[in-house]
Parts: sequence; structure tokens; C-alpha cells
Amino acid sequence: MSGGWPGGQACLPAAQMALDLVNNRTDILPDYELELIHYDSRCDPGEATKLLYDLLYTEPIKIVLMPGCSSVSTLVAEAARMWNLIVLSYGSSSPALSNRQRFPTFFRTHPSATLHNPTRVQLFQKWKWTKIATIQQTTEVFTSTLDDLEQRVKEAGIEISVRQSFLTDPAVAVKNLKRQDARIIVGLFYETEARKVFCEVYKEKLYGKKYVWFLIGWYADNWYKIKDPSINCTVENMKEAVEGHVTTEIVMLNPETVRGASNLTSQEFLAQLMSKLGGKNPEETGGFQEAPLAYDAVWALALALNKTVGPLKAKGHRLEDFNYNNKEITAEIYRALNTSSFEGVSGHVVFDAQGSRMAWTLIEQLQGGSYKKIGYYDMTKGNLSWFHNDKWIGPGPPADQTVVIQKLRFLSQKLFVSVSVFAGLGILLGIVCLTFNIYNSNVRYIQNSQPYLNNMTAVGCMMALAAVFPLGIDGRHVRRSQFPVVCQFRLWLLGLGFSLAYGSMFTKIWWVHTVFTKKDEKKDKRKHLEPWKLYATVGVLLVIDILSLMIWQIVDPLHITVEKFTKEAPKEDIDVLIEPLLEHCSSEKMNTWLGVVYGYKGLLLLLGIFLAYETKSVSTEKINDHRAVGMAIYNVSVLCMITAPVTMILSSKQDASFAFASLAIVFSVYITLVVLFVPKMRRLITRGEWQSDQQETMKTGSSTNNNDEEKSRQLERENKELQKIIQEKEERVSELRNQLSERQALRSRRRPSTTNQNHSSPPLPTPQNDPKSLLPPPGYPLPASDNHSLPPSFSNSSNLYQPDGKISRNNCHTSRLQLLYK
Repeated sequence: MSGGWPGGQACLPAAQMALDLVNNRTDILPDYELELIHYDSRCDPGEATKLLYDLLYTEPIKIVLMPGCSSVSTLVAEAARMWNLIVLSYGSSSPALSNRQRFPTFFRTHPSATLHNPTRVQLFQKWKWTKIATIQQTTEVFTSTLDDLEQRVKEAGIEISVRQSFLTDPAVAVKNLKRQDARIIVGLFYETEARKVFCEVYKEKLYGKKYVWFLIGWYADNWYKIKDPSINCTVENMKEAVEGHVTTEIVMLNPETVRGASNLTSQEFLAQLMSKLGGKNPEETGGFQEAPLAYDAVWALALALNKTVGPLKAKGHRLEDFNYNNKEITAEIYRALNTSSFEGVSGHVVFDAQGSRMAWTLIEQLQGGSYKKIGYYDMTKGNLSWFHNDKWIGPGPPADQTVVIQKLRFLSQKLFVSVSVFAGLGILLGIVCLTFNIYNSNVRYIQNSQPYLNNMTAVGCMMALAAVFPLGIDGRHVRRSQFPVVCQFRLWLLGLGFSLAYGSMFTKIWWVHTVFTKKDEKKDKRKHLEPWKLYATVGVLLVIDILSLMIWQIVDPLHITVEKFTKEAPKEDIDVLIEPLLEHCSSEKMNTWLGVVYGYKGLLLLLGIFLAYETKSVSTEKINDHRAVGMAIYNVSVLCMITAPVTMILSSKQDASFAFASLAIVFSVYITLVVLFVPKMRRLITRGEWQSDQQETMKTGSSTNNNDEEKSRQLERENKELQKIIQEKEERVSELRNQLSERQALRSRRRPSTTNQNHSSPPLPTPQNDPKSLLPPPGYPLPASDNHSLPPSFSNSSNLYQPDGKISRNNCHTSRLQLLYK
């Protein structure tokens, strides 16, 4: 019988050894002799096509074709069914050949390349890798192998994060592996391309303690030392790059000392093979590793043919009756091969339903320039035999990716304690102010400042200061499940504290502006300030805040969110990155809610500033501290308007954000308490007003406080009347001065002429009916004996006239003069 053989340098002697031994065995095909006709296709499908044509159309008839490479087997096995030929391969590993629809008569003693994949998955799980990368040569065998690997790792919960391929130049693919931080890399390519890949690996520094390469194990042991003109790396470069890589290879030589069908052990087979090769170096002999498979392939064929003799004889056929049209003989050979089971030099030989060999997998690692066996894997039993001699450049198997350690950022405890001390002192100050205000609530000066509103301000300030404590609490102090409760405390304490503190001050300034800044003609119609209206205004502001906070928490409650920052490399030389995390209180529509709250509060702050400016010159005893309230509103408004946007910008910096927000709260509260309460304390202590006011209150009762406003209005009216009277008197005085000046001038003209007449003639009688002639000189009083009455105006003017030319204040009624300058 004849067989076609496109084989390798070491496989052919091994096959010839098997053929000679079979022909010498009388228990196997005693009436037949096998003949081996061989050609070397050099794994070229085109050359294989030519050789296949020569084999088929030259005598003798061939009964079995035995190709080697996967590319040649694909072509031969697909065409062989047209001639009813059985194809038995010794070196084909392509997973595509397991397709019975496409290759119905194909068998192989070389297991499928997919047999490597269960071993690789087992190693990934052993070393706890969940993320791998692949690089492949774009040929069918490697593409189908990779597809199978992808399916298996997916079932095992392992991710292929990077998948690169190349045709002839792997430079770009290797650079992409480096760029995407590939660590565990499975390489699927032929030996020639492997040298190109690892030359680029050396250039990109994609080797060392951080990386592990998985390669195919059927390369020659010195594959990386062979000089290759297609690469520009030295042997030393290649040694450095390939050190530590792991290979998986089908067990092609039985590790146990067992005599099989050929009556040879694996070691005896190797000894005979070396003698056939004439002392050639096995590392430099192509196909040396597959030689046991070729040997067992011949034995599988011989045993199968032997099994067909009996069934064919029963049907009246013989093997020599085979021709390319006889399907019955082909079917018998197929059945015999499909049920083959024997011990060979490569191990136990058995075929699965797809015609592929079932075998163990050998795991090796390149250590110090030589391959060391580190384990075996039996896929049929799922058993991993491990020798525990794996060796790594680092302290152990590297991580499948850069280890990312998540680390929470916490608030500085020194900052938190410092601010908390100030907040605690502020709360004590608020308690002192509240106690003072309540204790002296009967003092008239305190009563005129609306003490109940001031009490609300003090309580609101203490609530705002209390919000500093939950504002600084983070994951260091509470568990993650408790953090939303802390978020609620922050929101409610700040919201209600602002409503009470600022709302009470805003109410004061609002009512001062409403009541005491009317036009002059309407001042007399001002209504009496009723305290309940003030409390109602604060209540409205407080209810608005409570309702808005309740709606917020019901519709979109606060919860914890984690902000991730750019990964940071630690100072130590370890393959880890630190990913900082920061916990925030947030909700799904946080920006929308903050926009509504900040908009509403901002309008209140702006309106408060406007009202404080408008009422800065108003003087009223009913709310006697409104100027201090205005000053507090200025400070609170400026701090709030600066703090709100800045804290949003600094939200990713926990220390700066907390310091800015908490110190703004502390400063605004301190300023408010000091401005509102310290002047009252100072006045009552220095003047002792709390004693006199309390005694007066006990005597007069509450009627005194109720009549103050009416008395103030009456005194203002009397003051205006006296001012009008004084203005009229001054106008009259000015008129009389003018008349006196004219009379003095007239007398001065007459006096010289009268003197001259007295020297020449007797004096003329003075007219008695001229009232002006009876007036005394300026500055002299009227004669007592003069019975002539002066006009009322003159008598009045003489009383008003003084030497200094000004009206005397003593001529006004003393009871009214006090009101003129009040």
C-alpha cells in the first residue's frame, strides 16, 4: 500500500522507522507491505497542490495522504474526499481542520491548537489573572485558535482587553500593546514572525518583571538565537527580551516509560531516531519535536488497515481492490481510524469525533536561556500536575494590570479640630447672648430692640455653628451606610440656621424700611408697629425653607457619591497606582436644587443690603438696633455671596472647601453676635440702665412703654410750631431795625439846623401830635412821665431789641425753649 508524504527532515526518518517495523511484524498486515512515497511541500499550499496532482495521477494508487503543515492539510483534506482518500496528518494544529462538514475524511495525531487554550485558561486562573492581551499573525490557524480562546476565557470570567494582529510587520501592534498597558500577552505566530515580534518587544521594553508572554511550544529551542536578516536586534537583545516567557505544547513524547504497540519506549525511540539523523543537532533539525507524532501516525494507519481486513473480507473485498471510486473501503478505513486506541511513543493515541488527537499539554518556561518543564495538564480529566519550579524576575507572577489601590481622601484632622474649637466657642457666645437677652427682656432699652427677634438670631447662629461639625465628618468617622444621615444634618442645620438668623435680621430691617421711610405728609398716618407681624414674617421665611428642604429630600434625597481623581504613582518602585477617592453629599439633580436655593437666598441677601442702605439714616426707638442689624447684614451677605460659588469650585479639594465654608460660617456668626449683643451689654453695664429701667417699669407699668411713641410725636409737633414763631419774630425784628435806622438818619440831619436857629430866634414849640417826636434816642428807655402810648409793635420791638442786635432766647417761654433744640 502507498501513502503520499509531504514531510519534514526529522519526521521522514521517524515515519520510515515505523514503516520498517510494521512491515517486519507478521501480526500486522501479513499479506501486505506498506510503501512510503514522500515529497517535501515546504508548507507551501501552491507547491502542495502540484505534488498532490503528481501523487494522484502516477502509479501506484495511494490509499492515504499524510500532509504535515496546517496550510497544506487544509488544501489536501478538502480535496481528498473527491478521490475517497483518507487524510492523516502528523503536524497540523489548525482548529479549522476540526470541521467535519468541510473535512469529512481528515484525522491527525497532532492535537488541535485549541488544545493549548484550556491549559492557558488553567494557568490564568492559577495565577489569578483576569485581564489578558493577544497578538496574532493573520492566518487562519491563529485566527481560529484565538476565537476559541476568546470564548473559553469569557466563560472563565477573564477579559481580553487588547487584541492586536499583523500580517508581516508587528511593530505597530507591539506599540499598541505598550500603549494600552498590556501585561499578560498571548502570542500566536510562526517562528520567523516570533523573532520579529520580540525584536520590537525589546525596543519597546515590553518585557521584564511586569510582563508575561505565552508562546507556542513547537518552536526550536534556539529559535531566538538564529540569525535573521529581517530583524536588527542582536542575540543578546533577543535573550533579554524572551527571558521568562511561558510555552504550552502538546505532549509529543510520552514522559512515562511505557512500551506501546511498537514495543518501544519513548527513550528508545529517541535513541533510534538520533542514529537515523546521523548525529544532527535536534535543535537545528526541523520537525524534530513532531517526529513521535509522525511515528505514531504510521502505526495508527497500520493498525487501522489491519482492522479493516476482516470486515472487508466478509464483504468480499480486499485492500488491494481500493481505487479512487470505492467508497466502501474508504468507509471501513475511516471506521477503523475513528476507533483507534493504542499506546504510542507520544502517549495514548485516540481521536475525538472531529478526528483530532486527545493529549496532554506540556507547560515550559524559559529560565536562564533554556526551557524548563514546570507542569502538565490533562484536559480530559482537568488535572494540572505542577512541579513548583516556575521562576520570575520579580517576587512572583506579575499582576495582569497595574494594580490600582483606591484610597479615600479625608479631611485634615488638625483643621477640623481647630475650626470645631472656634465653632464651639461661638456656640458658647451664642448661649451667653441668648441668656443675656432673655434675662434683661424687661429693660426698656432691650424691649425697644425686639428681643424675641434677637433670640431667634442667636438660636439661628448656634444652629449654623453646629452645622460645622457634620460638615467635617467623613468616612474616617462614620461608616458608609451612615454617611447620608450626616448629609441630612448638614443640609437642615445650615438651612434652618440661616432662616432663623438672617430671617430675623431681615424682618427688622424690612419693617423699619416699611414703617419709617414714608413721605413727610404720610408720617402722621403711620401705624403702630405690632410685634406679631414681625414674628409672622420670620415664620413665613422659615416655612418656605422647611417646605423646600422637605420637597428636596422626598423627591431627590441626598446620598453619597464618590469622585475619582487621576491615578497617582507612589514614590516606591512598585507596580501599583493609587486612585484617590472623595466622598460627597449629592443627589441626582444637585445643581438644579442648589440653583433654586442659592437663587432664593441670594435675592434675600441683595434685598437685605438694599434695605440696610435705605434705612441707615432712620432713627426710631421702637427698633433701636436696626443700624447694627444693617451692619450684620452687610457682613453676612458679602461672606455668603463669596463663599457659595467658591466652595462649589473647590469641592474637589476637601481641606480648602471645608476651611472656606466653615470659616465663613464662623466669621459671619461671630460678627453678627458681637454687633447685635455686645453694644447692649456694654450700655447696660456701664450706665446701669437695667436698674433704673426696671424700677421705672415697676412703678409705671406697661403704660409708659405704650405712651412713648405718642409723646415723641407731640413733642415733634410743638417743636415745629416754636420754630415757626421764632422765624416770624426774627422777621419782625429785622423790619424794626430798618425803621430805627431811618429815624436816626433823619434826626442827624435836623440837629445842625436846629442849633443855628437857637442863636437867632427863640425855640419853636414842639408839635404834640407827632408820635415820632416823642420817641427817645436809640438805646434809651421811654420816660416814665410820658403818658402818650406807643404803638404795640414798637413796644414789642423795644422789649425784643438787645444791644447785640439779636433776639434774646430768654424772651421765649422756658417750657418751649427746651423743645427747640431737643
